[in-house]
Amino acid sequence: MSLDLSIVIPALNEAGKIARDVEQAAGFCAEHGFRAEVIVVDDGSRDDTSRVARRAEIPKTIELRVIRLERNTGKGAAVRAGVLASSGDVVLFADSGSCIPFRNALPWVKSLRSGDLDLALASRRHRDSVILRNRPWRRRVLSRLFHWAAVLIVGLPRWIRDSQCGFKLFRGEVGRELFEETRTSGFLFDIEVLLRAVKAGYVIAEFPVEWSCDLDSRLRPHAVVSHVIRGLFKLRGLFKRR
Repeated sequence: MSLDLSIVIPALNEAGKIARDVEQAAGFCAEHGFRAEVIVVDDGSRDDTSRVARRAEIPKTIELRVIRLERNTGKGAAVRAGVLASSGDVVLFADSGSCIPFRNALPWVKSLRSGDLDLALASRRHRDSVILRNRPWRRRVLSRLFHWAAVLIVGLPRWIRDSQCGFKLFRGEVGRELFEETRTSGFLFDIEVLLRAVKAGYVIAEFPVEWSCDLDSRLRPHAVVSHVIRGLFKLRGLFKRR
């Protein structure tokens, strides 16, 4: 029997947060009567992320799976492993840290299950989004610059305003197809997935969210600017060769 919903949570050294993430994800699924699984992908953590995740207290109706990657391979690789292991009619991947309440996904789970939509992307830049705790100004500036670099270098559609928000939903078969093809292991995987989805003609929508910045993020934008630019040019070459 297929599941209604799979929630994939990539995690790196998140022993202090992961139990709460799992419990909130499973609680959301149980509250709305979904036949569901929560999949944690531990991306080679050096702490007790996997053990803490397995010990999370969740309703018995919700399946919990923990996949541990033996070495730190990158967020893209972790999300890919979780999505490909999923079996839900809808797949949601959510960053650790509970930045967005899972209830924000409810209308979009229904739209995806009905077949009206293929991908639903949370957007912090949507005019109806509520920002409860914003990013530091430097991260906001770098985010804007990244968006325009992605538009100019690889041709990301301008209407996709928040490609990097870590809360995305897919029709299950679409998500598994896209991630089967995706090869980007780092955090630019979002761009590759979205470019593939646009090229394939999938129906995509952005939606508003309630969002609180996780100040304990593992991302260090100032340290990866040169890697981002090289990565975007690499993606451009990949899609030009197709």
